[in-house]
Amino acid sequence: MPGPAAGTAHAATTTDVVCLGESMVTFLPSQPGRLADVPSFGRGIGGAESNVACALAAAGHRAAWVGRVGADGFGDHLVETIAGYGVDTSAVRRDPGRPTGIYFRTATDRGTGAHEVAYYRAGSAASAMSPDNVPYGEVFAGRILHLSGITAALSGDCLALLRELTAERPGRPLVSFDVNHRPHLWRGGEADASVLLELARRADLVFVGEDEAEEAWGIEGAEAIRAALPEPSVLVVKRGSAGATVFSGLRPGPRSSNAGGAESGPGSRSTEGAGAGNAPDTVTHVPALHVDVVAAVGAGDAFAAGFLSATLRGLPVRDRVRHGHLMAAAVLTVPGDLTEPPARDHADRLAALDDGAWGRLRLGPGWTAADRAPEEVRTS
Repeated sequence: MPGPAAGTAHAATTTDVVCLGESMVTFLPSQPGRLADVPSFGRGIGGAESNVACALAAAGHRAAWVGRVGADGFGDHLVETIAGYGVDTSAVRRDPGRPTGIYFRTATDRGTGAHEVAYYRAGSAASAMSPDNVPYGEVFAGRILHLSGITAALSGDCLALLRELTAERPGRPLVSFDVNHRPHLWRGGEADASVLLELARRADLVFVGEDEAEEAWGIEGAEAIRAALPEPSVLVVKRGSAGATVFSGLRPGPRSSNAGGAESGPGSRSTEGAGAGNAPDTVTHVPALHVDVVAAVGAGDAFAAGFLSATLRGLPVRDRVRHGHLMAAAVLTVPGDLTEPPARDHADRLAALDDGAWGRLRLGPGWTAADRAPEEVRTS
């Protein structure tokens, strides 16, 4: 099985982040209600990895998306829309024999029982991604390679590809992995849990929600999740309204690749015995923001983009998490999965607030306007 040739890693990096995965055309309902009752839908795009790439490009970074789409109108729409955000789509491949994936969803929160999603992605062009047809030179061209567990669920070939991309090799870029547990995409029963754990343990930076860790692995609590994932240099445990907890520590050998360092921020504490080789961890907890939510979609991808953006800039861990929260708040206060992020200086001012002022922030629609100073954002 061919893989990347020696020397294809990022020796001459010109890209900050490369995101690889499936993007689909999404049809958004014109009104709330069951899919059976919605009379019409508007067209958008959806895809965890392309969402991250778009958010990073909109925030001023050099981002690329690598994927596979059909040689059809929906594929044209995806590539043109993602490129419109400033993302490099030159490595996207067109498949003349398979269609671009699409899906329909209801307007309700994904966390409620009323939420419905109808996927039409089986046999899609993206599901044919494999170690044999991916452009490794482009995939390894960035400082960071961002992947997610969704890709692993698409097909056996896609899983083989993720195993290839997360394998240790000299010069490998920092591998960022969002667990993104989607049980409905898997057909292997318990296999999804073990596969996601395997891939997460091979990455350098991992994002996982407390809820999905409990659902997939039966693990409760941030410390227990770290015990199950000792290898990543940085583990970000998302805790919903409670905020996020980050475990960070340099790992020995090639796994210590860090794209901006793993320095700790204010309020951090060190704990012995965590991580690979019992290296000491720095544990940083950052409370979530109070947000007047318009639509609870795309927030996880936006959080990852904000965290990666701040990582590329070498900011302290606390500020990386705060930028994640801010980027997520920008998406939560609009109807779709993507939006223009706050201007960098605006986000920097908010991220630099003291703990008391941070805790009083309440962000609603329109908060990202560039002319709004921190004191003008509503407080609770």
